[in-house]
Amino acid sequence: MADIPSVLITGASSGIGATYAERFARRGHDLVLVARDITRLEALAARLRAETGVAVDILPADLTQPGDIAAVETRLRADRRIGVLVNNAGASLAGRFEKQPADGLDRLVALNATSVVRLASAVAPRFVEAGAGAIVNIASVVGLIPEFGQTVYGATKAFVLFLSQGLSFELAPKGVYVQAVLPAATRTEIWERAGADVNALPAMMEVGELVDAALVGFDRREPVTIPVLGEAGKWEAYQAARQTMLPDFSQIHAAERYRAAS
Repeated sequence: MADIPSVLITGASSGIGATYAERFARRGHDLVLVARDITRLEALAARLRAETGVAVDILPADLTQPGDIAAVETRLRADRRIGVLVNNAGASLAGRFEKQPADGLDRLVALNATSVVRLASAVAPRFVEAGAGAIVNIASVVGLIPEFGQTVYGATKAFVLFLSQGLSFELAPKGVYVQAVLPAATRTEIWERAGADVNALPAMMEVGELVDAALVGFDRREPVTIPVLGEAGKWEAYQAARQTMLPDFSQIHAAERYRAAS
């Protein structure tokens, strides 16, 4: 793997993905940019080549389509220069669960969850072999907030968080860093694509501030980065509370409170 590895970024044509591309390019990393919009990809690639001098390849792909995701997997397996994967591509879906169309939910799960697993699976064996590499998965604080009402979107992001934590547990001892990034509301096109008027919504974080904060966490090798969380101790307390239940999960009998009265 190169001293300065290449970075493959999904959902790279706008928003968080495009900003990651700019930040990594300014750090001297060559890039492989993946998204559906080839016109935007070409424009971003041309600008970053001119401004930073790095090499930028584009790989147009719709990660809900089997043939397209297979092409990205092939690139991840074959290109040994790629040492960082940023799983950023994602979407939301307007409306409440009972009104969301089944085909829309299928696409949402395919993009937000299945593609993240598939691409991580494609690159992990090579990273383990090298004893180096990084996988950055963009989740969301919504994955911790069922009360928010974005049920399937939140479920996919909870999945991404759990996946990242599990991969970190498995892969960190083998030299592979895995980071879950949990943005709160961020000003990107995801709102417009979901049918919302971003200007009618409450104030939200600008995408540059989000990515810069996420990269601080990346440089610190945090397993979970929540840019809006002011006190790290709150996350540590959340984790500690979860871990207090672990001994209960190994019991072979129902807890006393669930036993029928004699």
